[in-house]
Amino acid sequence: MEVFKNLFSDWVGLLSLGTILFILGMMVFFVIMFVGKAKHGD
Repeated sequence: MEVFKNLFSDWVGLLSLGTILFILGMMVFFVIMFVGKAKHGD
């Protein structure tokens, strides 16, 4: 836990956390979009 506390107290750690969360959000969005398109057969 101490490692995470030290990492996310720095701006570089927060930037990397934001980047990881953004990429995971994009992944969820595209998975939902492609599954929806596959269901409708477009």
